[in-house]
Amino acid sequence: MNKFLILGLFLSLSAWANAQNTGQRVVTNAKTKSTTRVETKADETVDQALDKIEDGIGSLFKKKEKPAKTQESGSEEKMSESSEDAAEGTSGSETSNGGTTNPSLRSYSKFDFVPGENVIAIEDFSQDAIGDFPAKWNTTSSGEIVTITGLEGNWLAFKDEGELYPEFLEALPENCTIEFDLGVFNESQAYTQFLFLDENNGHDLLAGYRENGVEVGLEARGMAYVRTYDAYGAAKIDNDKPQKQYYIPEGEDYTFVRVSIWKQKSRLRVYLNEEKIWDIPRAFVEEGAYRFMLGSITYYHENKEFLLSNLRFAVGAPDTRSKLITEGKFTTQGIVFDSGSATIKPESAGVFKEIATVLQENPTIQIEIIGHTDSDGDDSLNLALSKKRADAVKNALNLDFGIDGSRMTTDGKGESLPLGDNKTAVGKAQNRRVEFIKK
Repeated sequence: MNKFLILGLFLSLSAWANAQNTGQRVVTNAKTKSTTRVETKADETVDQALDKIEDGIGSLFKKKEKPAKTQESGSEEKMSESSEDAAEGTSGSETSNGGTTNPSLRSYSKFDFVPGENVIAIEDFSQDAIGDFPAKWNTTSSGEIVTITGLEGNWLAFKDEGELYPEFLEALPENCTIEFDLGVFNESQAYTQFLFLDENNGHDLLAGYRENGVEVGLEARGMAYVRTYDAYGAAKIDNDKPQKQYYIPEGEDYTFVRVSIWKQKSRLRVYLNEEKIWDIPRAFVEEGAYRFMLGSITYYHENKEFLLSNLRFAVGAPDTRSKLITEGKFTTQGIVFDSGSATIKPESAGVFKEIATVLQENPTIQIEIIGHTDSDGDDSLNLALSKKRADAVKNALNLDFGIDGSRMTTDGKGESLPLGDNKTAVGKAQNRRVEFIKK
């Protein structure tokens, strides 16, 4: 069973059982009810049971230890990247306490998604007030920022029929990637849609025109579709298929999935978690100016909504071979870790495959792996964390891809060599990187 579904089932049943006494939903508006898990006996009960199941369940959304302080709203104060314990993760190897880190990257051998080289936008809704619609978005309907018991950060909950889009993101480059975490709440045959609309047609984005558009839909009951449209708005490609990642089984209330979208000129690739769902060579009109949107079809059923957070927009198709072999240096923000940790996230698998292939095809090359962090937290902790992350990358290449460890050395620079402005989310994302230098 999908790890998100296991955790989602437990959270849903526990929270709804306690709702009779506390009035608390799984998705909680902090204007009316704090979401911290230390305020009530009901929350303590959820915590205790979560502690029992989380020892055996790995998740991209990991339960965090309670911080010493909380915000006035009652939400857990966001901890800096380096203020958490920097556990040494090596992507599927055994840890010193007998536990294991994330599954081996080898298990994601079919995952070929590689994030764009340069991050151009980050959206985690941290700048928006709980209960408000996000200031940098537009919509035909309504939504609000919420926090979710057991999960980090702010989320946009979008309800009812309608569409929405980030106004801060201009027309997509011909080579770009889009990643985000998507949840669906409550059983329904409602669809969540990803829309790519061509601004060259001169229509308002929210007007609903589909000329030269591309549309992907995920149904919460296990179906998905992709449609492409011609210059007159008639469907060219109309393909439906079953999918299990976004499916909500009977008896469960919600699930979460990581969505990765790769646009390369006319080509569209869509991934749910680490599985490729579509790879369509001619989805986009090459001269189109496409904007990214989302939408929902709820069939006007109440309490149906999708949840959105952790968006990452990046541009460029990394040329690993050329940069490492010819230029002697390859830098990537596509190797990502759990917050404050050296545990590698599975969505990094595509980048690892690219690097490993280059090293396998050039067996005499030796490299140095250097970790970098943003400036959040203590300097010395960031330095130590960057070194541990470089070690984790080396171990993953060795254990999961068979690269001889003697060919690799490691180092970490912490926050000392920033590429971007640490006062912005985009700058921080650019600074959290791994460098590979040919020796």
